Amino acid sequence: MALTGIQIFKLLPKTNCKECGVPTCLAFAMNLASGKAELDACPYVSDEAREQLAEASAPPIRPVVVGKGVRKATSGGETVQYRHEKTFYNQSLLAALVPSDILPDDLGAKLKSWNALQFERVGLNLRPELVALKDVNGDASAFSAAAKQIAETSEFNIILMTENVDVMKAGIEAAGFKRPLMYAATAGNADAMGELAKENNLPLAIKAENVESLGALSEKLTGMGLKDLVLDPGSREPKQSNSDMIAIRRSALKDSNRAMGFPTITFPCEMASNLDFETMLAAMHIAKYSGIVVISDFAGESLFPLLLERLNIFTDPQRPMTVTEGIYEIGNPDENSPVLVTTNFALTYFIVSGEIEGSRVPSWLLIKDSEGLSVLTAWAAGKFAGDDVGMFIKKSGIMDKVKHKDLVIPGYAAAIVGDVEEELPDWNIIVGPREAAHIPGFLKEKK
Repeated sequence: MALTGIQIFKLLPKTNCKECGVPTCLAFAMNLASGKAELDACPYVSDEAREQLAEASAPPIRPVVVGKGVRKATSGGETVQYRHEKTFYNQSLLAALVPSDILPDDLGAKLKSWNALQFERVGLNLRPELVALKDVNGDASAFSAAAKQIAETSEFNIILMTENVDVMKAGIEAAGFKRPLMYAATAGNADAMGELAKENNLPLAIKAENVESLGALSEKLTGMGLKDLVLDPGSREPKQSNSDMIAIRRSALKDSNRAMGFPTITFPCEMASNLDFETMLAAMHIAKYSGIVVISDFAGESLFPLLLERLNIFTDPQRPMTVTEGIYEIGNPDENSPVLVTTNFALTYFIVSGEIEGSRVPSWLLIKDSEGLSVLTAWAAGKFAGDDVGMFIKKSGIMDKVKHKDLVIPGYAAAIVGDVEEELPDWNIIVGPREAAHIPGFLKEKK
């Protein structure tokens, strides 16, 4: 149960040292109670108090780490039902299904094809994280061999899918070093699967017939000392699955039901007969509120929109999306190509770069860090001032790439021309169009 600010204050050292960033321990306690501060910010809290506070301040949905390596990811850890209340933190993980009887060459080809599905967007590399290996015939050696191939020959992390404890043991022996997710503990095998998860320190998924029996099974496994659980209510009909995801989330957040306080897993691959319908269901589950979504295959035309949806939902709405400051080459520019500058607000970058690319005039686009603000907002806030832009041009390295000294600034920032000229006296500062749609005509005219 969450503690009040006064209850937290009683456990703090009361030194008012200000090292946490606020003036008093009481203010820090109030911030901690409202989720605006982290306990680690207090350097003097005792171990005993830390233990009590850590439990009290833990997120209502436990964060669970799945996998190791570059695609290690965390599911869960959410604190609100709706993103506008605060933000969502750990994005839904995407997995594709493979059967355990797949031939090694076919599995290798799939892994190679899936690994190539990586998309650059707003300076981020978007890609899926998991392969779900499903036991189809109870053959422990085949299951182990496929798990070993996935773990050792790809960057993907693994979901080991079997209710057979012996088959699960074989999979863990082959791929346990990748910290796979065990799927699944049921009413019939919970004791054995729970012990296996404890012995190997692995996350364990629970599968039940409905939400009610899921809670009882969750309580049993947490009573065994297991903390990293993933929940599957067993629903395979789209409407019921959606309802169950909402019910589990609400139970954990609104009712403080610790048995429901874990990330969830859904299987659109078991709810639809084709990948198109699966993709639609996967989109529904990413929105509400699956921690892991398993589909039958990864294909660019279905995966890309899911990755974009995920990016949009799990991007902090309080922080503008940005691109990295620097020089961007558009269309293989040379030493005579035009040089343009704008802010690092992601939408600004993509609109401007898209119009430049559409003009077919190879250009250098300089992106200045404006803390994610658009041109007009950044100028008004002093984040795109003339002297700052001039200093950025000097240190950017563009002078080593071009022979001319013509710089195109955004039309909405025309007021900074004088200050830029003072900082760059040898440069010809040109005011570009106010609207990005006019950039192609402007570049062709100046060419």
